[in-house]
Amino acid sequence: MLSVTRPAQSSARPGVVLDEVSKGIVEELQQDGRRSYAAIGKAVGLSEAAVRQRVQRLIDGGVMQVVAVTDPLELGFARQAMIGIKARGALEPIADQLADMDEVDYVVITAGSFDLLAEVVCESDEHLLEVLSTRVRQIPGVVSTETFMYLKLRKQTYSWGVR
Repeated sequence: MLSVTRPAQSSARPGVVLDEVSKGIVEELQQDGRRSYAAIGKAVGLSEAAVRQRVQRLIDGGVMQVVAVTDPLELGFARQAMIGIKARGALEPIADQLADMDEVDYVVITAGSFDLLAEVVCESDEHLLEVLSTRVRQIPGVVSTETFMYLKLRKQTYSWGVR
């Protein structure tokens, strides 16, 4: 399945204002990331070339990216988990170190019980233990972690539309 995702951004960054045509293009790609430029053009009233240019501007501007979304279990990764992290000190350096780990595919700085959340995809329970014990918990400033093992994925979408 291909999907259009919004790249990570700082909350301090102002939202990009899109015209109705660009919004239509994004929505078309959120429904099917493989949709042809010709089909999108028909839906939004532009030529194939104009759609191609707009899509490239949206990608270059950091508004969206087109990615393949896979099922980690089907690719041989036996364990997916969300790690809640309590920390002290500056959170951004911790988030950066987490983001640099190959096993981590999602990092957010949060408000609430945890300071950060990091999603990991591992090949086995042993691999997850290694990531937790020798890497995540060794990051300076990490006080404690709580791991939430994924048992079954019921919903994952990226089609929240545009405003």
